[in-house]
Amino acid sequence: MTTTEEKQYKILLIGDSDVGKTSIVKRFSDDEFKEDLLCTIGVEFKMKSLNIDDQNITLCIWDTAGQEKFRALISSYYRGAHGIILTYDVTKRETFNNLQYWLNEIESFSTRSDVVMLLVGNKIDKENREVSREEGAEFAKKKAMLFIEASAKTKMGIQQAFEELAHKILETPSLANEADNNKKSNRMNGNTDDKVKFNADQAQPDSGGCSC
Repeated sequence: MTTTEEKQYKILLIGDSDVGKTSIVKRFSDDEFKEDLLCTIGVEFKMKSLNIDDQNITLCIWDTAGQEKFRALISSYYRGAHGIILTYDVTKRETFNNLQYWLNEIESFSTRSDVVMLLVGNKIDKENREVSREEGAEFAKKKAMLFIEASAKTKMGIQQAFEELAHKILETPSLANEADNNKKSNRMNGNTDDKVKFNADQAQPDSGGCSC
């Protein structure tokens, strides 16, 4: 490894469909927002470099489908994640009530017991809130997660969310020392984003993608 190479950390976004996971990723990686995005089918990848405490790192971000028909296939993508962002929509209580399901998925499929988890309450720009900030913060505290509220539309909290997650990963020696330093994979070939999409009746997802 040369001194110019950046360590890579795998970040997985999970949560119900239509909570804004893709919008969060696009706002963070490309500073873009679109009101009407198609639901993610399978997994989409983005890579974003950050400077944390004078250390250059790369976040390899996996944006997963939230639809129930894809959940069994997506379970394999938990493997090797350094950080997991669990997302809900503050205007839809059902997405908050379903958080325990996603925590059970993490417990079942994550290969790292010390994976850093961040709870994000998205869409705070909307007026019809159904989940209070206090409820989100209390839930995160009980589950030993970081917590932030955000809006992909207005950008509020988005950069801070990823920076706080990265800080915590770097503060966890077992995670910081396991970074994937190979910045290229056969699929991505140095590109900054990629997609893996599959049909609900497929037995296995595409095995390619980001190297971390």
